[in-house]
Amino acid sequence: MITPKFATTAQSFHTELKKRISNYFEEVGKSQTGNYNLFLKAVILMVSFTFVYIHLVFFTPAALWAILECVLLGGIVAAIGFNVMHDGAHGSFSKYKWVNHFAAFSLNILGGNSFMWNQKHNVIHHAFTNVDGIDDDIDIQPWMRMSATQKKYRLHKYQHLYFWFLYSLLYIFWIFVLDYQKYFKSKVGSMPLKKMELTDHFVFWGFKVFHALLFVVLPIYMIGFTDWVIGFVIFTGVAGFVLSLVFQLAHTVEHTAFPVANIDTNKLEDEWAVHQIKTTANFATSNPVVSWLVGGLNFQIEHHLFPKISHVHYPAISKIIRQACQEYGLVYIEYPRVRYAVASHVAFLRQMGRK
Repeated sequence: MITPKFATTAQSFHTELKKRISNYFEEVGKSQTGNYNLFLKAVILMVSFTFVYIHLVFFTPAALWAILECVLLGGIVAAIGFNVMHDGAHGSFSKYKWVNHFAAFSLNILGGNSFMWNQKHNVIHHAFTNVDGIDDDIDIQPWMRMSATQKKYRLHKYQHLYFWFLYSLLYIFWIFVLDYQKYFKSKVGSMPLKKMELTDHFVFWGFKVFHALLFVVLPIYMIGFTDWVIGFVIFTGVAGFVLSLVFQLAHTVEHTAFPVANIDTNKLEDEWAVHQIKTTANFATSNPVVSWLVGGLNFQIEHHLFPKISHVHYPAISKIIRQACQEYGLVYIEYPRVRYAVASHVAFLRQMGRK
């Protein structure tokens, strides 16, 4: 597939933004990568994951407590993805490349694959956000319709009711189906996958086996098949729902755009930075608890404009970006509460199901 081109302008919004953000970091004398608060959070999450996993598998508590711990484990895995893996994959966790690589590598331990994630998320999604046919994040067909350019089926009329169930399946499908589809088809949706080196193949298969041993074989051996199935479904369901919802609230709500390239020129209407502003939304940015848990991904506008800046700096640079949007006449899409963003997402799904 031939990817579309972005428009070019004499007075680039992106150039102006980069200048202002660069000036900010020079004035405050801070590194654009993570700080000790982020490193401490990473340690807390990793230790919590290890403790809960060991307690569930080797010191299995009573049924009620086991269920609660499975829910907690799902939340912790999602939080590791948001806070550790995500920043590491973008090279913003630390100023040291090997630390970023190590942080991103946590995805392999949790069942995903860092190579596939880099292609799907960093390369494709961040470049062509909400562009149907390219951005794999809005391709949930035929089960859901996430853009007006996608084919509508009868079941989509009810997608605003059943979406929670499909979102809960994300994690389990990701680790057992979707990664393998990308691997064997050598594609992310319609986009060709970058050629994998020999080490990439070893990492892919080696950690898929490691994950199966850690999350399937060993738990079944320790607690039995039935208890494992119940716990695994709860754990992956919670992780999948949280991961899906946070990422969908950032792009598939009522006020975000889904640009289509000009048929003749294969060009999108806006320059890249303006495209990101129009296709992305923030939510609950004044809530420090939400920001801590989701790794600043409620500041999605800031993240899409400056993915190599750690999320610990998003509250500060958001003021600069908001001011620039006002000056350039751009709408800075933001929902003050999580529930407002969820309501807008549900309304968007209803709208896509009825058009």
